[in-house]
Amino acid sequence: MAEPTIDGRVSPLAHLEERMRAAAVTGARGVTLVERPFLTMVDLRVDPASETADRIGKALGAPLPRRCGHTGAAGPHTTLWLGPDEWLVLSRAEASQVTAELKDALGGDPGSVVDVSANRTTLELSGPAARQVLEKGCPLDLHPRAFGPGRAVSTTVGPVAVLLWQVDDTPTYRLFPRSSFADHLARWLVDAMSEYHGPEVP
Repeated sequence: MAEPTIDGRVSPLAHLEERMRAAAVTGARGVTLVERPFLTMVDLRVDPASETADRIGKALGAPLPRRCGHTGAAGPHTTLWLGPDEWLVLSRAEASQVTAELKDALGGDPGSVVDVSANRTTLELSGPAARQVLEKGCPLDLHPRAFGPGRAVSTTVGPVAVLLWQVDDTPTYRLFPRSSFADHLARWLVDAMSEYHGPEVP
């Protein structure tokens, strides 16, 4: 069982850490599932055609993505498009630092910068069979001709709404469910992985 962090936080899926590890499969049909907790996530809203959006892009090191499914990345930050005037900024930097930098870039102009790091957790599904596992319960066309590295969209996996981001062509996917739905999604994914594992995970 995972121990609390030094600041007392316990991730939404700490209680399933061993079960997810036991579900891992190696080889040509391999797939793994891990939680990447406590990532910085900042919700950003601003008029994409404004000078403010340009300032924010400079603060992030890359322009804000302008189309559904597109992402932008520079340094520790990755920005995912959520809507015509909304983005989710993921970062390896501290949430307070990212929030302060974005608020400074926003200035007094219309828009909002909100730390939503506690709102979601992150599940990482990776391996040759990762796409096949997701296809059991995701309505998207995940074939490489339609969805590839750098793409991120809101969808469902099983019965759970998620933000789905393909990180690389391993393939590795990061799924961002609301923390309160993370347990259900993790159990669904473990069950979907069992076909590749052989015996069902207890």
